[in-house]
Order: sequence, then C-alpha cells, then structure tokens
Amino acid sequence: MLLASLAWPSIGPAQTPPNAAELAGYQGLFRAVAQQDAVALERQLRSAADVDRRDSYGRSALHVAAYLGNHAAMRKLVAAGADANALERDYYDIVTIAAVANDLATMRLALQLGCKPGNVTSRYQGTALIAAAHLGHVEIVQTLITAGAPLDHVNNLNWTALIESIVLGDGGARHTATLKTLVDGGADVNLPDGLGTTPLQLARNHGYREMVEILLAAGAR
Repeated sequence: MLLASLAWPSIGPAQTPPNAAELAGYQGLFRAVAQQDAVALERQLRSAADVDRRDSYGRSALHVAAYLGNHAAMRKLVAAGADANALERDYYDIVTIAAVANDLATMRLALQLGCKPGNVTSRYQGTALIAAAHLGHVEIVQTLITAGAPLDHVNNLNWTALIESIVLGDGGARHTATLKTLVDGGADVNLPDGLGTTPLQLARNHGYREMVEILLAAGAR
C-alpha cells in the first residue's frame, strides 16, 4: 500500500468554473450568458459577435453556459456556430464539464449538440468517462457508455476509468456501482496500470472486497 501510493502522482483540482468576480465582469456575449438574458444573447448573436471568442481563462461562452447549466444559451450558441468540441485552458469540453459536475441533464444536452463522448480532455489526457469514474458518478458513467465513450482509454497517469474507480475511489457504494457499470459495459478487467498492477490487485491492495468479487466474476486475474 505505501509503496504503491508513493509511486502515484498527486491529482490536482479538476476544473476552474468562472468565479463570481468573473461573472460580474463579463461583457457582451459572455454577460448575456452569465445573466441568462435571452434577449441580450439574441442581440449579441445578431450583431455577428464571435461565438468562439475566449475569456481570460480560455473559456468560450459555450463553456460558461455549460458550467452554469444554461441550456437555452447552449442551444443558441451551437445553432449560431459555436464549436461544441472546443477545449478551454485546462482542456475541458462541455461534456466533461458536465460529467465532473454530475449534471446529467447538461451532459445529455452537450452530447445532443455534438460534443463527442470520446474527446481527450483535461491535463491528464483523459476522457469524460475517466473523470466521472474517478468521482463515482454512476448515471454519468452509464450515459457515457451508452453514448459510445471509449471504455479502455488510458490517460497520462496510465489509468483507465476502471482503475480510477478503484484507486481514486473510496470503495463505497458509489464507486463500487461505478466499477460494476464499467465491467458490465465491457471494460477490460485485466488492463494494468503503468506499474503492471491489475485492477484486481489494486482492489485487493485497497481492501475493497465487493470490487474484488465483481472483478473475479468478470474473469479478472
């Protein structure tokens, strides 16, 4: 346990939504989105405003709308040509933003608007599925699997979604259900981490007995 933990890198903060000062200071298109002002947004879009321009943190108005769960603005921005797959400064797209927030309605809308479930996102070169598995967001994980998210993508920590549900989870009900959802969805139960440690070994090392049982039943070695 101790040796394994020493080999693992630390995990930094997930995302940086616009803070209160940024929201209050926005102008133009961003202000209309932040204030959920449909009339002002229509006016900005009619004035040929650049729908993909960025704020000081590299967020587009569409990213801000996703952070705020402003669905009407998301629809209007994409209809006006906003890039549904754009990444902000920390390399998050709107699907991953919603996945991390456990905002199922916003994530479903982001998928409907054309944001791809398999985009490589975050500074860890992961995916929305990996982020959701890390956090134990079971419904998000299931929805992403149904949408065709890659089950066995390996991020730059050498972890898959299945591995993150173990090593960054707490072994409780949510993370165990997340692991079960991934297993049932067809995730590779024997794909090891960068040290060659399998998911079964990781679950055993952590003392996560229910996870061990699920993995064994799925043919893990």
